[in-house]
Amino acid sequence: METLLITLHYAICAFLIITILLQAGKGADIGAVFGGGSQTVFGSRGPTTFLNKITVIVAFAFLVTSIWLAQISKTRSATSVLDNAVTTEESIPQKEEIPASTDTTVPEKAPEGKADTEKAE
Repeated sequence: METLLITLHYAICAFLIITILLQAGKGADIGAVFGGGSQTVFGSRGPTTFLNKITVIVAFAFLVTSIWLAQISKTRSATSVLDNAVTTEESIPQKEEIPASTDTTVPEKAPEGKADTEKAE
């Protein structure tokens, strides 16, 4: 089913490109492309209304197949790439808390002169 829909979508894309390219540009005459006999082929109003109608129909079909393919793609993959992403809490290692010692006294420094004499003895 999906393969058939993709094939239909590609065919609609190609036909939409062709119908857009066949339309006359601003100030251009499409009759020159068909050798001047285009007024009788497309009717009295010329090819503009006919090609405009075809372009609208094909564009609507392109929109429908695009939405349909997006829905098929959404239902097929139930998981998202973001589901597997690492969050910042998991990626940053937590610091270990070191318990403070209960002894808050600072050891006294011996005067410099006394320390040298004690070592000598």
